[in-house]
Amino acid sequence: MLFGSVYASPAKSSEYEPHQDITIGQWHLSLNTGLGIMTNPLKGGADLPLVLIPEVAYYAEHLFFDNGRLGYSLKPDSPHVINLVSEFNPETRFFVDWHPANIFALSSSNAFNASSVEFKEQQPKLDINELNKRKWALDAGLSYHYIYEKHVISAQALADISGVYQGWRSALQWQMTHKIGKVLVKPSLGIWYKSAQLNNYFYGVSEKENPNEAIAVGSGLQPYAKIDARWPLSEVNSVRFHLAYYDYSALADSPLFEKTYSMTAFLGFDHIF
Repeated sequence: MLFGSVYASPAKSSEYEPHQDITIGQWHLSLNTGLGIMTNPLKGGADLPLVLIPEVAYYAEHLFFDNGRLGYSLKPDSPHVINLVSEFNPETRFFVDWHPANIFALSSSNAFNASSVEFKEQQPKLDINELNKRKWALDAGLSYHYIYEKHVISAQALADISGVYQGWRSALQWQMTHKIGKVLVKPSLGIWYKSAQLNNYFYGVSEKENPNEAIAVGSGLQPYAKIDARWPLSEVNSVRFHLAYYDYSALADSPLFEKTYSMTAFLGFDHIF
């Protein structure tokens, strides 16, 4: 999940994670089986097929692990939920296959900058296989959720604590859970702000990679939209549909991008163990 689970009171089922109860001291495991894809917008980057997608979560009274995100909830039983969180920066997912953002692809992760067409034509597209390896970065910070009936308003700010790119990112998100007959539908709208240090490390080009000229990428905004739907077949089985769109148009100046968006789509079955 992009913001980690909204940690509702463990004494009752969380209406914001309606497919399973949140129980203290118990692992929550599910496996999604079906057909899907996560597109890679970078030149030379392969799209990732989605066939078997796990979801793993564990909650103690305050400490929790949720699909690659480790956190500590300061106010777990409140409409105002504040968490200390850490996770691997998801940008690395376009450069490596075995990244938590790819393994937990269904867990729910730019600016309106008009790039010069003339500039883009002058910059040849660079294959990511020709670049230096982008290292894994560990981010940590705060997340906040306000829960009102079926709506959750979330905000978070995370910074690189591993010293890899030495930047930060922040986000705002609205999410709603709605029931249409038996089908549980969860739409989300959000926007990321990513610092110049983050964008330049992952999507800029150094002089070693391009002897003609180093290419820097500035800070930017990244809008996204997601919808997740579940049709329960039993207490532990459901049909799962997931669709997500991430806009990278703010980074169109980077010669690494072949497309200015990434999409995740999946249709299959979810089994809770």
